[in-house]
Amino acid sequence: RTSSYPRASPSAMDSLGARRLLELYGICTRLKRTKRTGWVLRDVQEPESVADHMYRASIIALTAAEWEGVDTSKAVKMALVHDLAEAIVGDIAPGDGVSKEEKHRREKNAMDEMTSLVCGSQAKEEIMTLWEEYEMGTTPEAMLVKDVDKLEMIIQAREYEEEQGMNLQEFFDSTKGKFTTDTGKLLAEEVNRLRDSHR
Repeated sequence: RTSSYPRASPSAMDSLGARRLLELYGICTRLKRTKRTGWVLRDVQEPESVADHMYRASIIALTAAEWEGVDTSKAVKMALVHDLAEAIVGDIAPGDGVSKEEKHRREKNAMDEMTSLVCGSQAKEEIMTLWEEYEMGTTPEAMLVKDVDKLEMIIQAREYEEEQGMNLQEFFDSTKGKFTTDTGKLLAEEVNRLRDSHR
């Protein structure tokens, strides 16, 4: 399904708009350098970056959306932006002592800052709408991407266990009973089944 937003005219972009977009892209580079906090705290060697996580989450959304019967394009876009704010606020983990409300406030401010650099109100609106919908977690696409976020984490945990001889049980425990979509539950069950078969 194509975007519901009309294509912007090339004349709408000027050199100032281009520079602002390049500034946004520069901020996004931080996602490639920001290591996922959970892995760092557990002394995982060469832990993935936030960008690594977001990329595979997007691939999972692309391939799982049809199974769940949700809008594939919307789910993939949501997966692409769901951790975008971490380019500014970093990867805030549950153990960091930051309340859910404060985390949301920081991330909302970061999203406002980043989308202020977007040339064209349509793309800006779409990014913010997708992020806010994900945060609310109530639409079918948001529920799937919430599951995808957790699923990507346990897939990665299983890989680190096998590659580095670690026990990362706490990551599996933290997601137990938390999957809400049929597709998320099925895939998580399979991850756990494969993990058990190799222990």
